[in-house]
Amino acid sequence: MQKSKLGLDFNKVAHAKDVARNIATGVQDFVEQYTTVAVERTLCRLLGVDGVDECTVPLPNVLVNEIKQKGVLSEGILYYLGNAIAETGLDPQQIAERVAAGTLDLTTVPAHSESEIRSALKPYIDAAIKRITDRRKKKEHYLETIGEGPKPYLYVIVATGNIYEDVVQAQAAARQGADIIAVIRTTGQSLLDYVPYGATTEGFGGTFATQENFRIMRKALDEVGEEVGRYIRLCNYCSGLCMPEIAAMGALEGLDVMLNDALYGILFRDINMQRTLVDQFMSRVINGFAGVIINTGEDNYLTTADAVEEAHTVLASDLINEQLALLAGLKEEQMGLGHAFEMDPSLENGFLYELAQAQMIREIFPKATLKYMPPTKFMTGNIFRGHIQDALFNMIGIWTHQGIQLLGMPTEAIHTPFMSDRYLSIENAKYIFGNMKSIGEEMEFKKDGIIQTRAREVLDKAISLLENMEREGLFSALEKGIFADVKRPKDGGKGLDGVAPKGRNYYNPFIDLMLTKNATDILP
Repeated sequence: MQKSKLGLDFNKVAHAKDVARNIATGVQDFVEQYTTVAVERTLCRLLGVDGVDECTVPLPNVLVNEIKQKGVLSEGILYYLGNAIAETGLDPQQIAERVAAGTLDLTTVPAHSESEIRSALKPYIDAAIKRITDRRKKKEHYLETIGEGPKPYLYVIVATGNIYEDVVQAQAAARQGADIIAVIRTTGQSLLDYVPYGATTEGFGGTFATQENFRIMRKALDEVGEEVGRYIRLCNYCSGLCMPEIAAMGALEGLDVMLNDALYGILFRDINMQRTLVDQFMSRVINGFAGVIINTGEDNYLTTADAVEEAHTVLASDLINEQLALLAGLKEEQMGLGHAFEMDPSLENGFLYELAQAQMIREIFPKATLKYMPPTKFMTGNIFRGHIQDALFNMIGIWTHQGIQLLGMPTEAIHTPFMSDRYLSIENAKYIFGNMKSIGEEMEFKKDGIIQTRAREVLDKAISLLENMEREGLFSALEKGIFADVKRPKDGGKGLDGVAPKGRNYYNPFIDLMLTKNATDILP
């Protein structure tokens, strides 16, 4: 039986996970009945469809828009693509190009049998599985030969808007000691219902997430990783209206970490909950199969809600996200469940409350690669105080054995970080992580003291919240503003018109293939 430094009752934890599983199962029952335009575009991309038409519309969008406009989205794109392959002998890319040129109508091709359609698709499905498998094996080879940095991984951002400048800054950060490079995505891309094409040199607050940008950065990090003798992980975002598409692009190009959380999109981007929960499942199946660590967005709740009063909502959401991830085939080690150091620094004993929260999350999710977010809400232009806040955050990160430490910058509240800011942040973390390396093993908490009492209170409140959510379901709870004090209607938000019930001919073999192969551990 796991022992708790906080005096947590693990029977309560087990009960909390059971309730969260019931909530997640209710969501999954809904998800399995529907598809979306993003899921269908993902299937196109997995089959090798890429590029844009003469109006720069991505070809996956061209194909899926075609069947949506004809009112047959419910039958799924693979039915029509497979039928066209069987009839014409063309490959998916050639078919997409003809549809874009207006010389082929997928819905008027003579119908072939189900077995003919599936047989026509099989070589392209097999090729996609092999390509992702090979890419994952390449990463595993790096990890076996040159290794990587210890946990908590040092995670820093690059956000120039220009992928080539991002490369310069990312390689510099790796040389300074970073373990994970997050290429921040341009402001607003999460609300685009398509994925831009090619290398991009202009973004706002970040760089566009495109497959070519992924390829460029992965190559750059492999090069610098070989130079410094340490595998450098690459992070990007598959949240928003294109969750599964970007997950597929990341799997094909060798990304390691992806921001992936439907709840974040619902609450902070007003994306329709039905649409994004369906998209999330497909994206997580792909991430699981590709060996990607997902990052969830619970830390953001505390930027709009009070970190002391609403800490239990973070735990409740983490518990639900864990169960949704398990349903998608993700292993616990691939779960970067989110939480944050966001209490007001003027709060008396705030450090103890933060320590209680971080230790509690660690004990409840012992195998997870937890994502720990630095202070942002109460950062100011005072870079000296900010650097101290980040130091306290780093102390808790090493003390409680977090998985991914998102390093705060002394200039957090002023501008996008310079390379020198990143250096100071990495130096801060490395100094504290080395100097306090074994503090978690050496320190115990006072029985029924401030820390233990706080952790038990948060757990009890989270259980109460989950039990209420179990009675009414996740959709209703989100409508009532249960997380982050933000209310969202079930039939509101962006993207609902891209949801369709699965029809009689619907076919998506990737889910079963990826879940089966991941579960049987055929990948190293």
